[in-house]
Order: sequence, then structure tokens, then C-alpha cells
Amino acid sequence: MVDELIAGTGYLGLLLVSFLAATLLPISSELAVALMARSGYDSVLTVAVATLGNSLGAIVNYCIGAGAARSLARHVGTSSDRLTRARTTYERWGAPILFFSWLPVIGDPLTVVAGAVRLPLLVFTVWVVAGKLARYVAVMVGAHHVL
Repeated sequence: MVDELIAGTGYLGLLLVSFLAATLLPISSELAVALMARSGYDSVLTVAVATLGNSLGAIVNYCIGAGAARSLARHVGTSSDRLTRARTTYERWGAPILFFSWLPVIGDPLTVVAGAVRLPLLVFTVWVVAGKLARYVAVMVGAHHVL
């Protein structure tokens, strides 16, 4: 599915896939970046678009957390244990933990919790973008070395 979307829509498809990958949907933005590398798309633009899309998705999570973290746990089915673990991790490490918001399982809840605890949006954005950028640069470098 991801490869067909990228093949048909290029950077716009990558933006969408990267945005959706920042939600609880099981979509691989890393695969999309690797496919873009294999297809000859510009590396810098690919990393920038993926970082933008994934960071915007994280900001949506932040807004959801700011508005209704408890309601989200009840209505979307997100385990309250998962949110509690994310809150505990966040409180222990502070804003720098958001650098790892790209990690599976814990990353998305961390972005929701950051909104719930009302972390300033600028601080949130700096840490999230830094982490997501580093991840996509690593994926791009890896894709070029493997392909």
C-alpha cells in the first residue's frame, strides 16, 4: 500500500504517510522514505517532507492530549496503562524524552502526554522535530548504503 501511494503521488504521498504514521495507525514512514531513496527522489527534500509530515502528526497528538487525554483513553481504546507509563516516563526525563517520540509503542503516547501536561508547544516542537529529523536522516543514509 505504501509503495503504491508513493509511486502515484511522490512527495505528497510521503507527507500523508508520514503524518498518518505519527498516529496509532500501523503505517511505516521509514519504508516510504526508503522507497523514495530507491526511486531516486531528492534525499534532502524527502527527509524534510517526512520530518514535516510526522511532526505535524505529533502536533495533532499534542492537541488531542491538551484537549482530552482521559477521554481519548476511553473512546479510542488507548490503554490507560500505556498513557500512565508515558506520563511517568515524561515526568522522569522531561521534555528531552520527546526526542524519542519516533519510537514504536511509547512515542505516540509521549506526544499526547506532553499536550496533557501543557508543555509549551515551542519546546515540544523543537524536541519532536529534532528526533524525527535524526531518525529520517539515519533511514536515508541506511537506504543509500543498502540499496
